[in-house]
This record gives sequence, C-alpha cells and structure tokens, in this order.
Amino acid sequence: MQTASSLPMPVWFSTFAQAARYNRTRIGIAITLLVILLAVIGPFVAPYEPSAFVGKPFLKPSADFLLGTDFRGRDVLSRLLGGGIPVVWMSFASASVGMVLGVTVGLVAAYSRGWIDQVLMRIMDVFLSIPLIIFVLLFVSLIGTGEWLIVLLVGVAHMPQVARVTRGVAADIVSREFVEFAEALSVPRWKILFGEILPNITTPLLVEFGIRIVWSISGIAALSVMGYGIQPPNADWGLMINENRGRIASRPLAVVSPALCIALFAFGINMIAEGIAGTMSGANRKAGGEQ
Repeated sequence: MQTASSLPMPVWFSTFAQAARYNRTRIGIAITLLVILLAVIGPFVAPYEPSAFVGKPFLKPSADFLLGTDFRGRDVLSRLLGGGIPVVWMSFASASVGMVLGVTVGLVAAYSRGWIDQVLMRIMDVFLSIPLIIFVLLFVSLIGTGEWLIVLLVGVAHMPQVARVTRGVAADIVSREFVEFAEALSVPRWKILFGEILPNITTPLLVEFGIRIVWSISGIAALSVMGYGIQPPNADWGLMINENRGRIASRPLAVVSPALCIALFAFGINMIAEGIAGTMSGANRKAGGEQ
C-alpha cells in the first residue's frame, strides 16, 4: 500500500520543485510573491481611498502624501497600493485562457496529423501574423472596454503561439508505444490527449505559461497606458502611467512607481520561467548523457 508520502507528485509540481533549486527561480518567486502580496494587501493598508481627491494636483512627496499626488490631486501611494489587482489577475487569467485554447488546438493538430493538422496550423499562422496589441485594439474599439473582454481577447491572441509550441513538443509523443497501447484499448480520444500526451509535455508548457504571463502583463499594461484598458476612476498601474505621463519630468513618482511595479512583476515571472527552462535543459542533457 502506498502512503501519502510515497504517492507520485504531479509532473508540473515535480518540475517546479526541481526548478526552485536554481537561485534565479527563487529570486523570481520572491519578487513575484512580493508584487502579488502588494496587490492583494495594498487596498487594505492604503492611507486614502484610491479615487478620493485629497489635495492639490501634483503635490510634492510629504508626510501626508509619501509619493505626492497625481494630476487630479489623488494620493499616488494609495492608487499604487490599490492598482495592482487588475494587472495581476488579468495577466494570469488571460495567460490561462491562451494556454487552454492553444494547448487544445496543438494537441488535436499533433494527434490528428494530416489535413486537420495543416488546416489548424494555417489558421494559427493567420492569427500569429497579427500583433497582440493590434488584435485586441481592433475588437476593443468596436465592442468597448471591459476587464473580461480584454482577458478573453488577450487569451485568444496568445492561442496561436501556444498551439505551435504544443504541437511541436507533442508531435514526438503521439507515436510512442503507450499512446498506441491506449488506442488499442479503444481509450477515448480526449483521454489520450489529456491523460496520456499532455502529462508528458508539462515542462515546456510551464515555460510557455510563464512567457504568456509576461506578455499578458506588458499587453494589458500597454492597453491601459493607451486608454483602452482599465477605465478611470479605477486604480490601475498602467492607467496611472497614462494619467500622469505629462508631468513625468517634474513629478516622476506618479509614473515611475507603477512602471517599476509592472517591471518587477514581469521580471519575477520571467526569472521563474527561465528556471523551469533550465531544469528542462538539464534533464535533456542528462538523458543525452545516459544514452
């Protein structure tokens, strides 16, 4: 009988645990958790309401306003503490949507092969030729802004790249003996895709998930900076940059502080992805040496 401690860990958890041995992964985890903690706890410790007018516009930092005030006289620190949640949850959500859609398309293409593979990949090529920001702006300008709409559009924009990566790594798995054995037992196709093939490509997909989060952070922040993301008077890091960029020379904290938070979040996720990629490269070298 297997005890709780002897039960096999999920592949993704085992891979992440191995990646955590790298210093860069630990640094990335620490930075990412710090930013997430700031976003989650920030609204509860903010000295003022993020949308409250508490002073004159663009006041210098003082005891009352540690980072000064913005162009409408709102406390920059309060808006910074209250503006992290949209960036964090929307980035993870849009990356997750892109992974679900892209992995599904990539698995079906790799397993089906033939004309289905060709058709799906040509459709993905069409999507891939459209830059993420242009794709999202096209629909947002027609339909309107909305958090879940932006999440869905950014996720769809991620789909083609994820599908290509999934198809590439899954193509070597579909011809393995355990897949043929499952087919001989008449296992349903969806169980073969998600129960036999998917667990064997977890590591490269974890790396891709990290990359998608980084692209989501930059894309969602860029939309807010251009005025197509989170709308005022809501607090959002990208929106803060857009609102105060006209006085960046004289009052840089209103722009630099949210930009720094966005950069740290992207940097932390990227470090984690690099750590997982390093784990994958080390495993491949080890496998090659054993052969």
